[in-house]
Amino acid sequence: MIAEAPWLEPAVAGLLGLLIGSFLNVLVYRLPKMMERQWAHECAELTGSAKDPAEPSFNLWTPRSRCPQCAAPIAWHHNIPVVSYVLLAGKCPRCHGRISPRYPAVEIASGCLFAFVSQRWGISFAGAAWCTFCAALLALALIDWDTTLLPDDIVLPLLWLGLIGAQLQWTEVPLSSALWGSVGGYLFLWSVYWLFKLATGKEGMGYGDFKLLACLGAWFGWEALIPITLLSSIIGAIVGLTLKMAGGLRPGNYIPFGPFLAGAGFVVMVVGGNVVQKGLGL
Repeated sequence: MIAEAPWLEPAVAGLLGLLIGSFLNVLVYRLPKMMERQWAHECAELTGSAKDPAEPSFNLWTPRSRCPQCAAPIAWHHNIPVVSYVLLAGKCPRCHGRISPRYPAVEIASGCLFAFVSQRWGISFAGAAWCTFCAALLALALIDWDTTLLPDDIVLPLLWLGLIGAQLQWTEVPLSSALWGSVGGYLFLWSVYWLFKLATGKEGMGYGDFKLLACLGAWFGWEALIPITLLSSIIGAIVGLTLKMAGGLRPGNYIPFGPFLAGAGFVVMVVGGNVVQKGLGL
């Protein structure tokens, strides 16, 4: 059946990716808020301050998703990936407020990535691992762009999965290369951070960026570190200059580096580190 319809596996994987993309929209919005609540609770315990009355449960599952403008609960039939956005013309059915086009864009991106992984690795443990990589990296890029946070709850499991995948030959990277890729990725940006701080007295990036490059080193091996770093720096510089000329930079004139590391990771996954190296003249 599959041999007669080679498009079937990518199509099924793409549909699964759409559903995962819908969940990623929830994750990107709620996980940083969950982290902030946890930090506030820990600070209250350390300072011995009076605790607030019990807050309603807030996690990835509850409460139900609501319109950010009128707070109306979103019905299940208004939460179908991409389809609902099109049928609703990008507006809340109750208040007619605008729904951000980023929601369907994330779902489509996730669907395309899952379809690509299925086309390349098929329905296999390797395919499942790379789908996990895509979903996690997409979520990290969006969270970092919104909040400048790269949660350990996503980065560290992804790092370990990269090392495990190398050992089990899911990633086609020797374990030694994956191990030194993770070590080298962390130490490289750690060194850049401290050199920049000693020279300027400012922090040029966060510790999450070190961990993310270590994660990419685990998935692609130490040989991919230079292409990933250079490509992400070039893309980041172009985006930064564009935003500066358009007056779109945030207060402090900074942009997070994580989304560009993630973007470079996707490029290397799709075209391969060797192609990126040749394209950069390395």
